[in-house]
Amino acid sequence: MKQKKQLLETAVHGVFLLLGLITVGCVLLITVYLVLSGLPAIREIGIKEFLLGDTWASTAAEPQFGILPFILTSVYGTAGAILLGVPVGFLTAVYLAKMASAGVKNAVSAVVSLMAGIPSVVYGLVGMMVLVPAIRRIFHVPDGASLLAAIIVLAIMILPSIINVSITALDAVPKEYEDGSLALGATPVETYFRVSVPAAKSGIAAAVVLGVGRAIGEAMAVMMVSGNAPNMPSLFQSVRFLTTAVASEMSYSSGLQQQALLSIALVLFLFIMLINAALNFFLKRRREE
Repeated sequence: MKQKKQLLETAVHGVFLLLGLITVGCVLLITVYLVLSGLPAIREIGIKEFLLGDTWASTAAEPQFGILPFILTSVYGTAGAILLGVPVGFLTAVYLAKMASAGVKNAVSAVVSLMAGIPSVVYGLVGMMVLVPAIRRIFHVPDGASLLAAIIVLAIMILPSIINVSITALDAVPKEYEDGSLALGATPVETYFRVSVPAAKSGIAAAVVLGVGRAIGEAMAVMMVSGNAPNMPSLFQSVRFLTTAVASEMSYSSGLQQQALLSIALVLFLFIMLINAALNFFLKRRREE
């Protein structure tokens, strides 16, 4: 009997190891493919002209392949979505995990889970039909398809990731921590924000990382509400993100244009890797302190 258990444990361990190696192998294959496909265009165009050029005219008689507008738009759009989405998602998670009644928590959690399952094209469609005209009407601009519309849509789309993971982290905090704080005279709100939240900070930080990844990698919804024009970023102007730059032109591209789009994919891949590495570094440093 003991031998059978050991064999079963060994088999399960081997399956998990195999799945882990497959995952790592897929990431390595993607990395190698993007590097081999993206470097030729960067060498031909020039890394300075490619990364710091402010004009993208891939189909012109004399094509230009500057992606600085795409990089800045992605940075500003992601930062704006995080600034809007993280406080709302975090406070919602604290309320649902610690303050809401069981009925309210179950109802709102079901709605949040439903939001997580809505396809991005639906968010884009609703944004295009409702949000874009509203921005045009409220701010009296010629076209509501803009960076602001993309930020608002991305902020809404990252809420389910932040809320669900943060609730899980807050629910995992031992009740003894809160009981001890309340016994010392702290109010429930003080206990939640000064005891429960610090105890769950690693999980909440993981939720923010997931939100950042969702915001950076989104393409379809952003394409539908941002105007998809290769302009330098401005709040009420049509813009194009790194993701939408690849998605909008890849279907008809060829030659150097296609290679340049693969180079954009490489830049986006490295961009996401650097952000994740930086966030993980700071989180690890905070844990050690």
